[in-house]
Amino acid sequence: MSPVKAVLFDRDGTLVHDVPYNADPDLARPVDGAREALDALRARGIRTGVVTNQSGIARGLLSEADVRRVNRRIEELLGPFDVWALCPHGPDDGCHCRKPQPGMVLWAAGRICVHPADCVVVGDIGADMEAARRAGAHGILVPTPQTRPEETDTAPHVAPDLLTAVRTVLNGLARDDDDSAPPDGPDGAEDPAGAAETDGSAQAARGQEATGPDREDRAERTNRTDRADRLSRADRADRLSRADRANRTDVPDRTHRTDGPGAAEPDGPVGGSGGTVVGRAP
Repeated sequence: MSPVKAVLFDRDGTLVHDVPYNADPDLARPVDGAREALDALRARGIRTGVVTNQSGIARGLLSEADVRRVNRRIEELLGPFDVWALCPHGPDDGCHCRKPQPGMVLWAAGRICVHPADCVVVGDIGADMEAARRAGAHGILVPTPQTRPEETDTAPHVAPDLLTAVRTVLNGLARDDDDSAPPDGPDGAEDPAGAAETDGSAQAARGQEATGPDREDRAERTNRTDRADRLSRADRADRLSRADRANRTDVPDRTHRTDGPGAAEPDGPVGGSGGTVVGRAP
């Protein structure tokens, strides 16, 4: 039995083909093997979730409702996920949830009552791997044509496709000490916003900011701001602590999802099966 208890997937470029700032559910097309991979995880009792940057909301290119409609379509195609988490912020908002920050990974793991060390994050760029590392989770990179060579070189695990990545999890992911950092938060590392970025995966994630291709989705899914890096360690720790407390206070307990793709959306930040907005701009 796999020791992994949950797998958290990036959305665009990982579960579905990338359509930058997609507001049209009809354009959601799963990648090859996605349904088979997810069904295999569910059959083994492994929880599944999605953690996705959606800066198109901050840019005014789509609404939260648009994103939720696309997410519901993805559930129709791929089956239900145990947790959805999305970051609506732009790259200059300095939030704690936008990957490569660890906020969404930590939040999603908490909502399904799984320790980050028992989670695997599957994505297609270095920001996904860095978010996993900072959260204390494991990462598997599934490269696409947009993945930079240095991201592949520094990833802790690499799989040629999504189905192979999931089979790696089911067969027993090598749980190397170097794959992940201690989880951020009260019991984890002293730098919740992602400690000094000295390893290759961190440098690859940040390198996209200066030299990455001009691609809307990469802008959407990669933290390209220096603002958070300029904050002092104490300031960043305080910001994450306050944001985490706000999330725990403001978001109703939905550890066990009972809503389906057609469920009504409640008022506030929680939006049915379409995804929970994890953070708010500071």
